[in-house]
Formats: sequence, C-alpha cells, structure tokens
Amino acid sequence: MRMVDLIDKKVAGGELKHEEIKQIIDGFVSDEIPDYQMAAFMMAVVFQGMTDRETADLTMSMMYSGEIVDLSEIKGIKVDKHSTGGVGDTTTLVVAPLVAACGGTVAKMSGRGLGHTGGTLDKLESIPGVCIEQPMSRFKEIVNNIGVAVIGQTGNLVPADKKMYALRDVTGTVNSIPLIASSIMSKKLAAGTDAIVLDVKTGSGAFMQTVEDAEKLARLMVQIGRLVGRSCVAVITDMNQPLGLAVGNALEVREAVQLLSGEISKGDPLYEVCMLLGVHLLLLSKLASDEDEARAMLEGALSRGEGLEKLRQMIAAEGGDASYICMERIDELCKVKHKLEVRAKKAGYISSIHAERIGTAAQMLGAGRATKQDVIDPAVGLVMNKRLGDYVAENEPLCTMYINDDTRLDDALETFYSGLEISENKPDYRPMIYDIVRE
Repeated sequence: MRMVDLIDKKVAGGELKHEEIKQIIDGFVSDEIPDYQMAAFMMAVVFQGMTDRETADLTMSMMYSGEIVDLSEIKGIKVDKHSTGGVGDTTTLVVAPLVAACGGTVAKMSGRGLGHTGGTLDKLESIPGVCIEQPMSRFKEIVNNIGVAVIGQTGNLVPADKKMYALRDVTGTVNSIPLIASSIMSKKLAAGTDAIVLDVKTGSGAFMQTVEDAEKLARLMVQIGRLVGRSCVAVITDMNQPLGLAVGNALEVREAVQLLSGEISKGDPLYEVCMLLGVHLLLLSKLASDEDEARAMLEGALSRGEGLEKLRQMIAAEGGDASYICMERIDELCKVKHKLEVRAKKAGYISSIHAERIGTAAQMLGAGRATKQDVIDPAVGLVMNKRLGDYVAENEPLCTMYINDDTRLDDALETFYSGLEISENKPDYRPMIYDIVRE
C-alpha cells in the first residue's frame, strides 16, 4: 500500500496492520518515505490515536530499525530504570549503585539531556575523567564485575526514533501518548535488559501535566512491555516542584553523594522516590519477596555506605576520579566564580512552584542545553532553600545560584521569580507518589 493510502487510513481512524506499520518505519529509516509524509502520518496519530496493539507494533518496528543489544553475557536479571524527565531528578546516581549494592544487576544506557536541565550523562561527566562512551564489551565487563554501569547509547540504537523525534519536535507532534510511549519503550527494549522500572512524572515540570495523562502513558508502556515479554513496573511521581533541592549537574552529583552518605533523611522527596524505584528494581530482580524486605535491604546498604562505594567503583571503572565521591571533596566539583542568594520579595507560604521554570533558570546559567550544540558548564545551577508549602519571610533566601557567566543572569532571575508564587494561605497537600502500575 502507498504511504498516502496509509496516511488516509489513519486520518479516517482506521487501525493499521502490523505489516503496514513496519512498512512505514522501514521506509522512513531508508529515506524512501519523505519527512513531509511521515509528519502527516504522525499528525494523524496525534488526532486519531492508536490502539495498544498498534502502539506495540510501532514500538517493535522502531526497536528493530537498528542495533539490538545482547546482554546475555551479563550474569543475573538485568534491570534498568527510566524517568520521563524532570527537574532535580538525580535518582539514577542514587538508585543504580544502591540496587547493585543489594546484589542487583543494573545495565543502563542513557541519552543526553536537552532542555531545562542536563541528563544523567551530563551529571556523570561533571566528574573529572569519566568517559560515558564505553565499548559494549567494556560495558558488559563493568556490569559483571561491580553490578552497575551507566553509559551513553550506542550510535545505531533505534535510528527510527532519532529521525522521528527530530521531526516531531518541529511539527507539533510531540504531544501524543502512543508516540511518546513507543519512543521510550523502543529504546529501553533495544537496550537489552530483562526488566524496567519507569518513573512517569506528572505536574508543572513534566511533559504529562495531569495525573490522568501520566496514568495513560504508564499503563500503555507497561502493557507494551508485557506484550513483548519484558517485566515492567511504572511509578507515577509528582513534578510540581524540583524533586531534589539541587538543579545543575555537579550540584546534583553532590546531592546524590549527600544522600548516599546519609546526609538526607527519610521523608525527603528525593530519598523517598529513590527508595520506591529501588524497591521495585529489587522486586523485579527477584532479590526480595516483598516491598518491606526490599526497602530494608536498600536502607541497610545505605547505612553501611555500600551504595556510595558502588558509585565510586562505577566512576573509577568508567575512567573517572572517584576520590571526589565523598563528602570531603564533592564541593570541589561545584566551585564557581560567585554565588547569589535569591531572596523573597514578600512573606508568605510558597503556594506554587513551576518546576520547568526553575529548570529553565538553571539552564540560563549554563546548566542545560537549549540546542544540541550548547556546551554545559558542569558547576553552575541553583540550590533551592525552600519547598512547596514552606513559609518564607520577606528577604529570606529562596535559593542560591551558582554562577560562572552572568550574561543571562537577569533572565535567569526573572524566570526563577516567575516560577514561584507566595501567598497568605498554605497550599493543599500534594502526594509525592500518585500510583504504581504493574499491569
């Protein structure tokens, strides 16, 4: 069938067959189908949606468009986690080594950050010497030796997604749950792990602005995993404020080291989300019989310093200077020309935090990329002094900005202030965790 006929079929609300979806993906990757026809097809998906079966077929066709990673040489059940993106979301640097310290096998390939903050790879590269571009043989060796590695994605992993995402970004077709789910899951499935924990964010700093949309995305991704024989769990977590207090690459590494050093207490949002993700990674690894046992294992590894030691081992294995990964030296990664305390203009309760604007303010200081060509300054960013619902006095510090280049400081300040609302009344309680989707 011609591509125009397949577009017409989807525009009319028809359900595409497996071979028709494969024809579209194969043709697009081989350049037989031009961008304008693919854009038209994706716009039809935005308006007409896809069935779960269609989305699973799309995911698998995208997955098989390039290299499939074979991790069979790695011992044990290989697990991975994925976040749909947020601000101050440094969970990987805490969860991955903690799970490894409990006997888990964490084999994670990540992409680079683009937008209001850097990604996990950018955070790792703020540590001197770390090389995230490891050969696959070395990746497997590291995971077999220490139980955890986080590296950059291989060059030919899901080329269909690379082409589709670039096109979606400029054609208004980003906001589609089937297209989002297939983009995420095709990369996760191609990366070769046996089980995946998905952290689906919802709120002002997330792509899924409502809990309902986050639920739809979570359930669809778990369903795709089940259809292709992979174990998946999705947790739906709040992103109506930065998850951690630090927003910026070395600053977030420091916060991860603080947590792994026992400096961050139970009840803290970052601590609790890390524990939740770790619990489900251990359960999928069949290393714990229930959530209580899994949490006890994680907290034991944390209290004994074993998670911090695993992080050091991973950094060293990837060429980094692991001597920075301790409370005595971690501040050295966060040295900047000057720091600025951003103060409250009036007294009251912090009634709203627009997390994306907080992240954008950090990006303006150099902590994130507006384009793929931008160079990140690993030391800069900001550290929040207050959380949602906290009382703040007039002129009390709201955050501390870490600055090397003040070219866009005024813009960063304006964006930061626009991201906070201070009012007389304390806001309603928001849960940190909304739901857990297992099937």
